[in-house]
This record gives sequence, C-alpha cells and structure tokens, in this order.
Amino acid sequence: MNAVRPVSPERLPDLLRLMPKAELHIHIEGSLEPELIFALAQRNGVALPYASVDELRSAYAFTNLQSFLDIYYAGASVLITEQDFYDMTRAYLLRAAQDNVIHTEIFFDPQTHTARGVAIQTVIQGLHRACTDAQAELGISAALILCFLRHLPEEDAFETLEQALPYRDLIVGVGLDSGELGNPPENFARVFARCRELGLHLVAHAGEEGPPAYIWTALDLLRVERIDHGVQAIKDPALMQRLSTDRIALTVCPLSNLKLCVFPDLAQHNLRQLLDAGLAATVNSDDPAYFGGYINDNFTQTFAATGMDA
Repeated sequence: MNAVRPVSPERLPDLLRLMPKAELHIHIEGSLEPELIFALAQRNGVALPYASVDELRSAYAFTNLQSFLDIYYAGASVLITEQDFYDMTRAYLLRAAQDNVIHTEIFFDPQTHTARGVAIQTVIQGLHRACTDAQAELGISAALILCFLRHLPEEDAFETLEQALPYRDLIVGVGLDSGELGNPPENFARVFARCRELGLHLVAHAGEEGPPAYIWTALDLLRVERIDHGVQAIKDPALMQRLSTDRIALTVCPLSNLKLCVFPDLAQHNLRQLLDAGLAATVNSDDPAYFGGYINDNFTQTFAATGMDA
C-alpha cells in the first residue's frame, strides 16, 4: 500500500485555504460558540449557570465523551425558536466558508430539543432555511442527517422518525450518536431497517470509545454506508481489511479525539496509520465550538503533531 505523501507545515495553510473541502462529521449543536449561547440565552430569557462567556469556555475541560455530553446538552437548552436554529446553522456555515468548505453534511439531534418541548418542525425548518440561504449566498451545499440518541430507547427513535416523516425531503440520512459505551449499534437495528426502507442514507458513530465489535455491528446489522469516528478499527486487522476493501469511509475527528482523551496527545493519533493502511479516512471538526478547532485547524494541528510534514 502507498504511504501518505507528507505535506510541509509551511505549505499546508495556503494549500488548505485553496483546497475545496467537504466536511462530513459536524454536529450543528456542537458548533454553538459561547458568545452565541449567551446571546440566545438573553434573547430567550434562559438562565445559564455561568456568569460570563469566559467562565463558560473555561468549563470545557472534558475527560471523556460523557463529561462532554453533559455540557453539550446544557448548551443546547438555549435553542428554542426557528430563528435560533437558523442563527446557529448560519454561524457554522459562515465559518466553514472561511475554511473553503463547499459541501457539508450536518448532524442534528432532534431528541435533544423535542424533549424540551421544541417541535421538530421548528428544528428542521430553521436548519433547512439556513442551508438554503448558504447555498445561494456562499455557494456551500449542505445536507441534513438526523441522528438518534443511542442512550435513549429505540422506541424513542421510532417516535422521532415518525415526527420527521413530513420533512423527509429535507433530510438525506440518519445517524447514531451520543454516549457510545454500553449502547451498542444492535439496539437500533429495527429503526435503521425502517430508515433503509424509506430510502434514507445510513451512518453511525462507532469505534470512537467503543470496541471494534461496534463497527462490525454497524456495518453488518445496521448496514451503514459510513462509519463516524472508527479509530478503534486499528485494533482489528480483519476489520481494517474490510474497511479498506469495501471503501467504507471513516469520518475522523482528531481534535475531538484529543479533547475527549481517546488519545493522550495528538502525536499518538492514528490518522496516518489509517491512511497508510489504505482506508478512506477523512478529517472533520465534530463539535468545533467545544473542541477548539474547525476543519482547517484539525488538518494543520494533526499534520504537524503526527509528522505528516516534510
């Protein structure tokens, strides 16, 4: 297999600015910057347990996925109106345009909002309107992927799917996210089968903190087309061969993996090994407001730390 050709650190920033990119792993709720959280909280009269933007940002000290999710869901509580969802999405798309992203596939978590009494119509229409405007004004194509929260029962996922069906034409696919450990993909086999019958594309978070077995199950039982994260595949040679042979893309998020302590430091990230093994591994930002970097930041920091330079 061909090794990845290194790129010099001096050349990389200019290359990234010029290079059109697709971002395939971005949670829109994870793009909520502290400044916007405070602005929306003020607009909607939502009390926050932080006195300032700086105090909120200083709380972004995560030790694992669950500790991140706790503050992630708290931040989402300021999203109430269609305009809130529009403003959040537009802010991300404007930032993505600065990184020369020309296509993005946006995850959203409707259960996070419907559980608070926000109608799914409010969520989807706000997101869709921002995506439509970005296409016209910025030249960015954006697709929406509805994610089921895996820490909730499959029955909740079915209910969410039914609520979303009137907006089927605005959604390209479904995914599976939230706390991975203890919530294996097979718990959602029936709802994914139903989504496949509806003609929706299928993706799933697997192998971020969870074992390679979760990736196998996502591929063979859920029959997903893409694996989100997937870095634990490196522990299973047969799985690595399967991913390479079938050209199953991995949407890797290096700064997220660092922030959530999947790797002790960025120099030990396995992106280069995945690429050298012939896997279709892409670079993405995941939850950039919380993890300290958008897509170009992920490229530059990861290339430098892992020796993917000359």
